[in-house]
Amino acid sequence: MKQKQKKLTGKDGFEKYYQDLYGSRWQDLKNAFQKENNTVEYFVKDAQNPYYLDSASILAALCLPVKNAEKILDLCAAPGGKTVVLASRMDDETELYANERSASRKIRLQNTIASCLPPNINSRIRISCSDGATWCKKQSECFDRILVDAPCSSERHVFLDSKYLDQWTPSRIKTVTMQQWSLLSCAFRLLKEDGIMVYSTCALCPSENDLMIEKLIQKFNSKNECIEFLPINYDINEIKSFCSAKLPDFERTKYGAQILPDIQNGAGPIYFSIIKKTKSLF
Repeated sequence: MKQKQKKLTGKDGFEKYYQDLYGSRWQDLKNAFQKENNTVEYFVKDAQNPYYLDSASILAALCLPVKNAEKILDLCAAPGGKTVVLASRMDDETELYANERSASRKIRLQNTIASCLPPNINSRIRISCSDGATWCKKQSECFDRILVDAPCSSERHVFLDSKYLDQWTPSRIKTVTMQQWSLLSCAFRLLKEDGIMVYSTCALCPSENDLMIEKLIQKFNSKNECIEFLPINYDINEIKSFCSAKLPDFERTKYGAQILPDIQNGAGPIYFSIIKKTKSLF
């Protein structure tokens, strides 16, 4: 196995790895990667500027219900597109906590929020810069809604950048899955009883998507039946005044949904799962 993985490096290794995962569809995905991604305008009334993001990202953020939530957490918020979508939909009294681990990316997040949201919403957003995986060491079960838009393999970006493609190895996936698990398990501890969380990535690899959710089940649901997976359900009317673009369709997976650019006019890749915590862990 070690010898086999040594051979899976660089462009050829990347090709072999994802060819094995997606079969004949891999060529269609690569063709889609080389075309323009389905970026659309999202413009909140009274903001200085619109934000431009993938329509698949809008759909994933829209699937986190925010009505009647008092405290919302966006645990990995930069560059801020999904933060804008969440904030534009939240109730007038709701507070949104937007966290980013990287100091440089936090600056980008701050700029996005200042530019793409009006002052009356800005005043209810709390921006922080810390490792989101450590939050549960100081607090627990304190947020009504959480978005974990986790760092991931970002295969589309790797494929389009020869530098990263030449450096690719399977260890890239191993590294990000460790980060993802730390964030996801921490976020679940931070979620209130009856709270709802969306976990999302822009990864193609199942170990970063459904298999990550499988790990969550094994950790928290084997003894304490506290996880329910909600159906993909959203109200397009919530964003009609901000975005006129048609949102993409999705393919169902075992625990969520995936949007892939080969059949969705360039949108994605995006994976997301909607998780409800039905019982306290404590």
